[in-house]
Amino acid sequence: MNNPTLEKKSNSFVPLLVVAVIGLILYLPVMLLANYGPAQKLLSSGAELECKTALECAFQMRNPVVPAPMQLWDGFKNMSLPPLEPTSVPYNLLVTAGETLLGLLLASVTGLLLAVLLVSSRAFERSVLPWLVASQTIPIVAVAPMLAVLLGQYGVQGWVPKALIAAFIAFFPICIGLAKGLRSPDPLSLDLMNTYHASRVQIFLKLRFPASVPYLFTALKVSAAAALVGSIVAEISSISFSGLGKMLAENSRASDGVALWVIMIYGAVLGIVLVALINWLERVLTPWQRKG
Repeated sequence: MNNPTLEKKSNSFVPLLVVAVIGLILYLPVMLLANYGPAQKLLSSGAELECKTALECAFQMRNPVVPAPMQLWDGFKNMSLPPLEPTSVPYNLLVTAGETLLGLLLASVTGLLLAVLLVSSRAFERSVLPWLVASQTIPIVAVAPMLAVLLGQYGVQGWVPKALIAAFIAFFPICIGLAKGLRSPDPLSLDLMNTYHASRVQIFLKLRFPASVPYLFTALKVSAAAALVGSIVAEISSISFSGLGKMLAENSRASDGVALWVIMIYGAVLGIVLVALINWLERVLTPWQRKG
């Protein structure tokens, strides 16, 4: 007898595999298209190259626009081993992941408190919400070094400034999404709770918060990606001794295109893992939302 759960899980991976296969099929043509023009310019300039044709040079460029398959493989191998060396990408990935998770935790607490206040008081919403929106227009590249200097005066260094920047970017989706969820119960349900003389705390715990859980996890998925971007930007914009952002800045100055691609792919994988983790938590904590 077939297991419906296993069938559902296997079916959920089919679209992901289809996209991966399409990406692999398109990779080589896109690489050739991106590198052929620069390779032709190098040959026309009279540069001494080991390759003789633009097509051959497209696979051997020192700083390719898109790395050739073997270049990418060598880049992953050279930058990933040994994995726990401070100069390896996996080690720096763990640093960025720690900053991102801490920032997401801070953003969740801040977003929850603000969402409760927004729903509880119209006056608070009218006075504070415009400032919350305005806070998201501030360039993070400008805020990160200032915050690092300010916290550094009080001896706060390391992960904390980066995590605060990540939380600054990530709290807004959680706040707005959760506020919408807290307002999602229909008026009849609220009237029924009032008929039974339920207190505001009881209404919140038994009606509003359970109704907001789907909104919360949707907002968390958006905020996870935002927190990751915030951590990397903070590492680039402030003094950092580890992290993906630090590696991106160093290899960008060195014009190492292959290394940049390796780091970006690692960062993309980290983002996918974070969202997958939130999906797993959603399935564990909200089993009643599973469809049969």
